[in-house]
Amino acid sequence: MTGSAGVVFDESLTSYDFGPGHPLAPVRVDLTMRLASELRVLDLPNVTMYDAPVATEDQLELVHRKDYIEAVKRAGADPSRTDVRYGLGTGDNPTFAGMHEASAHVVGATVEAARLVVAGEALHAVNISGGLHHALAGSASGFCIYNDPAVAIAWLLDQGVRKVAYVDIDVHHGDGVQAAFYDDPRVLTVSLHESPETLFPGTGYVSESGGAGAEGFAVNVALPPGAGDSDWLRAFHAVVPPLLRAFGPQILVSQHGCDSHMDDPLAHLMLSVDGQREAHLALHALAHETCAGRWLATGGGGYAVTSVVPRSWTHLLAIAAGAPIEPATLTPTSWRDHVERLSGHQAPTSMGDGRRAQYADWPSGYNPDAWLDRAVEEVRRRIFPHHGLDPGH
Repeated sequence: MTGSAGVVFDESLTSYDFGPGHPLAPVRVDLTMRLASELRVLDLPNVTMYDAPVATEDQLELVHRKDYIEAVKRAGADPSRTDVRYGLGTGDNPTFAGMHEASAHVVGATVEAARLVVAGEALHAVNISGGLHHALAGSASGFCIYNDPAVAIAWLLDQGVRKVAYVDIDVHHGDGVQAAFYDDPRVLTVSLHESPETLFPGTGYVSESGGAGAEGFAVNVALPPGAGDSDWLRAFHAVVPPLLRAFGPQILVSQHGCDSHMDDPLAHLMLSVDGQREAHLALHALAHETCAGRWLATGGGGYAVTSVVPRSWTHLLAIAAGAPIEPATLTPTSWRDHVERLSGHQAPTSMGDGRRAQYADWPSGYNPDAWLDRAVEEVRRRIFPHHGLDPGH
């Protein structure tokens, strides 16, 4: 399964920068593109690079309130200004010069990726700088100023797309995207994340399942802390493929935060890069199975900046390009040298963590003593009947 792939990127996207010491370090994007380039992913014949435009205010207002956009502009013009009413100037979202322009640029990149897919210029389109899924209509949240996946989905609906599936595999709940479409049955939002009992933003319970007229169209799979590759993949395959097949989207939008990794400093799941690669492969396959390959993928969280993010997202780019990289592939010496000069830390020598990302299919046996199985069972019981699916084992 392959097709044309559009990668939306220009170096100025790294201007989305909260400053030294902030976990969302823009160097992670630079290191990803450098690794993908040195592995020749970006030179593949079916890959086309596209510059990222800046989102217009009309586009931002598809999701965000005008008063909030004005507050972001004021904060960016005077970074000494804080406005906690709008979540600006907090520890998570400190103000910085040019905040509005940098944030709108990330949104513009994701909207451009959406345009490529809906116009048929690319079958798959990727914006790894995007995936800022926590921003709400009227406030910043969780390192996110504007919500680029939500704006892109709203833009797709405005273009006449009738059904969009959104799958979020970040370790944190995709609360902002869920909120934007909670009452809209044209959008199926699915988020797999660490339990809100143990992790920000404290939402994403199975009971959050959609508003009136859209019951069952918000899907939350809350995973226990410590869940690794086999648990995560078991949960994913028990929930996501059946729902996407039943929903029948015209386009799949996915958010690929890689902070589910065992080395990530901000969360408590235990995935490997090998497991994350399997997740990227599964979403690619589902795009081909359920919506003729039309797929828009973004980045997201990920705070193991040198050891995890570049490898996981390079796998994503390679999969979108139709040329998956084997996990045993060595990372280029020149890339490792650059990482070590930049960070003072030894860079990973291969594209995987040496794990075998295997899992037991859901029909192989429900274990009521396992937190993970109980969580998945509750999702299937609550959600599947809304889509005409049998929740049974």
